[in-house]
Amino acid sequence: MKGSLVFLAGLFAPLALAQSLCDQYSYYANGGYEFNNNRWGQSSGSGSQCTYIDWSNSNGAGWHVDWTWSGGQDNVKAYPNSALQIKNKRIVSSISNMQSAAAWSYSGTNVRANVAYDLFTASDPNHSTSSGDYELMIWLGRYGNVQPIGSKQTTVNIEGRSWELWVGMNGSMKVFSFVAASPVNNFNSDVKQFFNYLANSQSYPASRQYLLTFQFGTEPFTGSNAKLTVTNFNAHVN
Repeated sequence: MKGSLVFLAGLFAPLALAQSLCDQYSYYANGGYEFNNNRWGQSSGSGSQCTYIDWSNSNGAGWHVDWTWSGGQDNVKAYPNSALQIKNKRIVSSISNMQSAAAWSYSGTNVRANVAYDLFTASDPNHSTSSGDYELMIWLGRYGNVQPIGSKQTTVNIEGRSWELWVGMNGSMKVFSFVAASPVNNFNSDVKQFFNYLANSQSYPASRQYLLTFQFGTEPFTGSNAKLTVTNFNAHVN
């Protein structure tokens, strides 16, 4: 067992120099994973945010983000995230499984934010990766009184866990959000099962949609001295 632990420690060893992403759309990629500070909604409030990559290789990634945001109480300020690089877009129905793991923790003062997977799909494989025809969000954590787009439709059981399903529109994009009742700090599941549920129960056209993104991060609304630490994120599309 000791030998195995040493081997794993080597796999997840930090980078010699952690990468710092502090500009609005600062970006970094390594080992099949990419990272974006992504302060897309910063104009709705005021504050600061920097994302730091602690390690990244073909086995996954570790990173953290520090932020303070005020104003625009009900507006998302950013989506700092890690993501699997998707070089070949695939039809969702042709994907067998999308196993992914995320281990994380949050700290801060008066934090209002989520911790969530964010996946876009579209009928056009060349669609911009900043949106899609459909958006699938999986909220592993919800802090403060924030809520997804749309309204709660039902409660479902997927991968042995209960989720609230919220459905709404963001412009022309239909958004499905699965929200855990309490924080899931160590997630390890087949994300494809969420698409399977949508195809079977919500008329999601899986045979006509390409997977564009496979992201994991946080959407901060307001709070101070907040820190999301992701000790391990990995994702696979098979």
